[in-house]
Amino acid sequence: MPCLLAACSKPADAPTGANAKPVAAYAAVARGRIDIEGGLLSLSMPREGTLATVAVHEGDHVKQGQLLAMLDTQPAKLAVDAAQAQLEQAQAQLKLLAIKQAAAEQRAKRLAAAAAAGAGDGQSADDAREAAAQLEAEQQADRAAQDMASQKLDEARYELKQRSLLAPFDAEVVRVLAQPGASVSPSSGALFTLLPQKPRIVRAELNESFVGVIQPGMHAEVTADSGRGNAQWSAHVLRIGNVYGPATLENDPQVRANARTVECVLAFDQPGSDQSHPDQTRDLRIGQRVIVRFGAPSTAAPTASKD
Repeated sequence: MPCLLAACSKPADAPTGANAKPVAAYAAVARGRIDIEGGLLSLSMPREGTLATVAVHEGDHVKQGQLLAMLDTQPAKLAVDAAQAQLEQAQAQLKLLAIKQAAAEQRAKRLAAAAAAGAGDGQSADDAREAAAQLEAEQQADRAAQDMASQKLDEARYELKQRSLLAPFDAEVVRVLAQPGASVSPSSGALFTLLPQKPRIVRAELNESFVGVIQPGMHAEVTADSGRGNAQWSAHVLRIGNVYGPATLENDPQVRANARTVECVLAFDQPGSDQSHPDQTRDLRIGQRVIVRFGAPSTAAPTASKD
């Protein structure tokens, strides 16, 4: 649970003189855990079917667009072939009607010219014009059929793509719950859990007493909650939540039940671009508990010794 440490004051039994140790004071201290924006990503197959291929294993690093798993695609391929044949049939029918309609228009023009010159029957000319108009109407209907067949082909190709599950971005495969031959569906649950390659953040539980003390941009120090090692990371406050909730990271059940906290999100300060300052936050694991100390510590000025 976050707490406000004592101000930089000297206790009665504190050592005096030039060798007096500095006393650190922070605006607040809070428990937190390592996370990434958006959290882990759980993926399931978008369509029902039988898994034909599982292309990755736990611990693999995948690139955006890389295949994770594929269903049996034979039914979807047959649907694509059928839609393709239907489209080709509509296109051929449209070409045939275009030829017939051109010939009908030519015949109607000749009969109309003959009738105007008194060398032909006016009824025949009318019949020819009607036949040409009917073929034009049939062409329009067949164009609509061709558009519908093209749309069905696009739909069949889309459904074929839905039989493959691809990585939406660069990530590490954390968990795989799939194997070839298994029957799956969107309602079967997540088959893959991915850890996106995004910067680590800290989600700290800030006690309600110090919500007004901590501000966005404020400096903070992050250390492992285990207390092992001397690893320490510099961070700054990104945002402070607007919703109160229970303390979930506090070890003491009584304190956890009574404390009210607000989520405080911190980003780690980026190291320099030179190789001598590598990004060590990559070693932090998602869910790892940490201690966050807000604000720069104060240092007590050494007291001069008297002669």
